Amino acid sequence: QVQLVESGGGLVQAGGSLRLSCAVSGRTYSRMGWFRQAPGKEREFVAAISWSIGSTHYADSVKGRFTISRDKAKNSVYLQMNSLKPEDTAVYYCAARINAYHTDSATGYSSWGQGTQVTVSS
Repeated sequence: QVQLVESGGGLVQAGGSLRLSCAVSGRTYSRMGWFRQAPGKEREFVAAISWSIGSTHYADSVKGRFTISRDKAKNSVYLQMNSLKPEDTAVYYCAARINAYHTDSATGYSSWGQGTQVTVSS
């Protein structure tokens, strides 16, 4: 059974940093992504990475501030978030995609973690 387990969320002041982790078990996927959902808003794409070659994609709103990475040995994906802003406040979800091509649509991802809360205070 596939499991994605996120950790690392919390409360941080604006300008601070957090590192989210996602442990993957059960199988391997072609792409891993991070999405977020703020109250009253739709789930939105944040970043994605190719499991095999490590190529990355980012939403414009986080480019230059967030970095996605993966550790094949630990079967884990990470999201390093720097220069956090109050508008980054959301529940962050780790997601896995079988298809190797990039998409920023949540419907393109078949497996999801339970989410971890990130709150950025001003």
